[in-house]
Amino acid sequence: MNKRNTHRRTTTLLATAALLTLVLNSEVNAATRDETISVVDMDKLQWKDYPGLPGVTFTVVDGDPSKPGIYTIRAKFAPRTMSQPHWHPEARYVTVIRGTWWTGAGAKFDPENTVPVKTGGFSVHTAKEIHYDGAKEEEVIVQISGIGPSGTVPVNSDGTDKK
Repeated sequence: MNKRNTHRRTTTLLATAALLTLVLNSEVNAATRDETISVVDMDKLQWKDYPGLPGVTFTVVDGDPSKPGIYTIRAKFAPRTMSQPHWHPEARYVTVIRGTWWTGAGAKFDPENTVPVKTGGFSVHTAKEIHYDGAKEEEVIVQISGIGPSGTVPVNSDGTDKK
């Protein structure tokens, strides 16, 4: 695939994701919210250890990742903390809140071959595609949205799912 087709596919994917998020979010919020605007006080949310990934904590901002529907979480990566290769059943839309987040693709874990996503940057993790990500020299906070139920499936270096 050449650069122009890759750019066109990425642009189309981002535009579709943004539109889908707006439409679904307005429908979900209209059906489940009593108030017109719901404001989340980030200082009152509780951060928990991310299961199976030492050095990563998370908090649920909205929704429930384990159930069908839109969810938003924040994940905090301690310096020098990266996930091992894995995939998710759902697409994930990631905004970097603080720091530089590093992301790579494929079953071979290679932190030196990752792409930086700086504060304010945006990334899409395509459903069922193997990737890894995390922090290098600084703490990183990312906000992740998707449509649940969510999941994380670790993989072996040959790309097969770990049992």
